[in-house]
Amino acid sequence: MTVVQSILDELETAVRNGSRESRLSTLRSVTDLFLRDADRFNGEQIAVFDNVLCHLIARIESRALVELSERLSPVERAPLNAVRNLASHDEIDIARPILESSTCLTRNDLITIATTKSQAHLLAISARPRIEPDVTDVLIRRGDSQVFHRLADNRGARFSAAGFDALVEKSARDDDLGAKVGLRLDLPLRLLRQLLQHATDAVRNKLLATASPENREEILRVISAISEDEGSRVDPNNHHLVARNRVHLMHQDGKLHEATLIEFLAENNCAAVVAGLSCLCACGTDVIERLLYNEQREAFLIPCKAVGFGWDTVAAILRSPCMHLGYSDSDMGQARTEYLKLSQTTAQRVLRFWQIRQAATVAPAQPDASKSDPGHVNA
Repeated sequence: MTVVQSILDELETAVRNGSRESRLSTLRSVTDLFLRDADRFNGEQIAVFDNVLCHLIARIESRALVELSERLSPVERAPLNAVRNLASHDEIDIARPILESSTCLTRNDLITIATTKSQAHLLAISARPRIEPDVTDVLIRRGDSQVFHRLADNRGARFSAAGFDALVEKSARDDDLGAKVGLRLDLPLRLLRQLLQHATDAVRNKLLATASPENREEILRVISAISEDEGSRVDPNNHHLVARNRVHLMHQDGKLHEATLIEFLAENNCAAVVAGLSCLCACGTDVIERLLYNEQREAFLIPCKAVGFGWDTVAAILRSPCMHLGYSDSDMGQARTEYLKLSQTTAQRVLRFWQIRQAATVAPAQPDASKSDPGHVNA
């Protein structure tokens, strides 16, 4: 340790002289020496460096301490007291590198800093690759909205039951936070249900749009269960929202086909059939619903032909009890004749015209029945 002793001698001289440049030079020399052979030093040797660095930390300017913090933050066997001094420094630019990534800090170190320091310190701790539940409990108790969001985004953060309860409670007033919390794979099912039960449609849509494939189905299942449990107290549009979300995601994933609608019929899921036909036709569900419940029932043949469904699929839709179309055998015969006579090009043109008219007209005039009446099927 003769080299270290030489550095110590230089340090004493630098401190006595009070030269900023000499102190900075000594700090860099000590840090360089330590980092070069950090893996080879034993505990006693590291303690010597620790004393030197702590001595300098108390006497060096902020800019140099920021540099020291950045250089020590990735070192697994960094001098512990120096690291703690830097991590608890009031200036966040000095503390941040250590707080965000140093593995030398213990849980007790982090809890002490989270309990006593600023929101900026809490935010830095919230970015650590791994955070234990007793630390996140303090961060949630003392933190602000930025801390909550960073914790919810951090897949390495672990939460106690009380911590998750608090995050879900805070999500009730923050849609963006609710979406982040809802995407956590470690969120208990009871809390996912609670979050979705009180979530706005925007939060539910965001969850479904950004969820990984493995928990999309779980989110949909929970939303469906909530709707069923609430029964008549639920806005009937909620059921359609769930169906639209489910079908839209299937369409995005390339899993929506003609045969899929037959599966929806087997589930007696009219809303999913309407949403599926809407996606395949690239038109709004309101257009499909208007055609479905039009007095001229043949109008519903238009979107089916536009997307190219075979007659067997169309017949299954027309006969399905969940669609409530009430086709008799004679009705089916007439519909089949109409459908086979209708060309796909004509159906696409008529459907497109209806879409344009609906989008562009606020107070529509009486349309020409031969062109725009959904009850008129032009072959």
